[in-house]
Amino acid sequence: EQAIAEISTQMRDIKAASGGHSFAYYGGGGQGNHLGGVYGAALRAALGTPYVYSALAQEKTGDFWVNGKLFGRQSCYVVEGMEHADFAIVLGANPWAAHGVPKTREILKAFKQDPQRTLVVIDPRRTETADMADIHLQVRPGRDAWLLAAIIAVIFQEGLEHRAFLADHTREHEPVRARFMSIPVAEFAALCGIEEARIRTVARGLANAKAATVRADLGIQQSPNSTLNSYLEKLLFLVTGNFNRKGTNHLVTQFAPLIGHSKTAAEGEICTQVTGMPGISKLFPPNILPAEINTPHPRRVRALVVDSANPALSAADGQAWRQALDALELMVVIDVAMTETARHAHYILPAHSQFEKAECTFFTFGFPQPWFHLRKPLFSAQGNTLPEAEIYRRLLVALGAIPERFGLLERLARLDRRLPGRRLFALGLASAIKLNPQWAPYLPVILYATLGKALPQDLAPAATLWGVSQFFAARHSRAVRRQWGKGNAYQLGERLFSAMLDNDRPFALAHFTYEETWNLLKTQDNKIHLYIAEMDEALANLRLDERATTAYPLTLMAGERRAYNANQIFRTPAWRKTDKDGAMRIHPSDLKALNLKDGDRALCRSARGAIEVVLSADETVQIGMVTLPHGYGMWFTDESGQRVQNGPAINELTCADHCDPLTKTPLHKHVKVRIEACAPA
Repeated sequence: EQAIAEISTQMRDIKAASGGHSFAYYGGGGQGNHLGGVYGAALRAALGTPYVYSALAQEKTGDFWVNGKLFGRQSCYVVEGMEHADFAIVLGANPWAAHGVPKTREILKAFKQDPQRTLVVIDPRRTETADMADIHLQVRPGRDAWLLAAIIAVIFQEGLEHRAFLADHTREHEPVRARFMSIPVAEFAALCGIEEARIRTVARGLANAKAATVRADLGIQQSPNSTLNSYLEKLLFLVTGNFNRKGTNHLVTQFAPLIGHSKTAAEGEICTQVTGMPGISKLFPPNILPAEINTPHPRRVRALVVDSANPALSAADGQAWRQALDALELMVVIDVAMTETARHAHYILPAHSQFEKAECTFFTFGFPQPWFHLRKPLFSAQGNTLPEAEIYRRLLVALGAIPERFGLLERLARLDRRLPGRRLFALGLASAIKLNPQWAPYLPVILYATLGKALPQDLAPAATLWGVSQFFAARHSRAVRRQWGKGNAYQLGERLFSAMLDNDRPFALAHFTYEETWNLLKTQDNKIHLYIAEMDEALANLRLDERATTAYPLTLMAGERRAYNANQIFRTPAWRKTDKDGAMRIHPSDLKALNLKDGDRALCRSARGAIEVVLSADETVQIGMVTLPHGYGMWFTDESGQRVQNGPAINELTCADHCDPLTKTPLHKHVKVRIEACAPA
């Protein structure tokens, strides 16, 4: 109670003195639980801030920006169809380790065993997925754009594009074709380090396949030419007509959208106050937040709320982040652990752990059936903790945004437990919002505070899913009805919500068809706008990264996904069966040149900082290239009570200004470093 009172007082004072733009919000989706972020949106509304920073904005905003240009809105989401494809390109990803596709390993094995199907992997390292591929294009680090452009150029120059698809479903494809007709394929092949003949083989296989798809991930999205890479990746399947049909890439609906669509400059876009960065998908890149805080600028960020995130460790440029966090007037952390970020907070509001509360994710990208799972709490909560929904409710009450109690709505919710359909509550809620329109931004918390009290024990935080279910059923009633049978939109929404409460296992929300995916296109003319001026310019001015120097001769691919570094949920290394130290992969030839050997400890130094690493001789990486995993560098208390750091904190090496110029996505896959022998212990 004391913490909530003091926080709300300081929030009101800062808002009155400096305005809502003085606040920023980071996270809202940790522990594989997106419910916290839903309730966090209500607090942002009360504070009057649009500034949301997250890991998603550190990884995917270039991809979202390109989607907005091509498909009409940045919230349009494209998935791959590997399960039914006969030709697949895996680009900058290692799904054998990282998954990301339903039944990933089964699908990869199926490609391996079927001579009629072709798997192409584009990756600088010979990954586990590359070992299963028919063709591995081991591109030079940071040269993806040259390789992708060369493949597309071959398709156009040999007349392999799908002309009927381009004519029927796209606009402005002619200037795109003209750009690629002028690309020197042989020169680009030499620059990316792949034989021209192999590039032509892949281009022809992609163009001639019955159903082809592309799986792309952070390997190209956090690499030089990041946004251009995402554009070229999409051109691979668009110019060959591999879109919105079985076995190809296609648009997909989302149960609860994780991202929105930011306005353009002409529409009154929202930009940050110090750096002038426009939002993308209603998100802002973590790379710029330290600059928004640690400055004398009068409109700087003065207060930060962090929910289930750890930017002091996971965001680029850890040094800049620590300085910025210490410069804040108010910092509030909502989390289950004393993270590296929490140690800088003025207030820590401890939340239930992932085993003590209802939670879910909104990664509902399955097709034709998107699946959903409301995970029930396994244990009673221990200690002085609360679920995120209750923490946000108390903050909103203290800020005066909502009342402490909603007497009538609470009574209607309890009464509806004895009646089918929650009709009384729905009518009461609609009337309450009509009489109190200022409550509308706080609807998730109002649902928690009213309907939540009528739900089974410990499921109150799931109350907001009633509203999500109603919205989804109204928007996609045909697909929901195909799965659940007859009923109007309200009845279908009720069935979905009841299924969440009653089922302990996942269930299908709806059943879509490939024809319906065209309804997800949001351009006014219902065509894909293939030409993007900014990307055409980027392609015309494609240049090599000039950061390579004799002082830092190695290229570090930071943030590699391995078997035991999924995330930052587990802070101690005891759960890791292998790779407890997060070893650095380095080619044996480079080890020999450094006069070091496998298992040695060494310093990895960049222009920004240095960390100690354990070296692992590995022929899967190219000479001149090293890799480190993400999800390490956390401090924990060992059995003797000592604070110990586990593995490499890679963001001691990264720099905020080493990023994509358009989206500010950090270029983690291309950090210039050198390796030095450690001083004797």
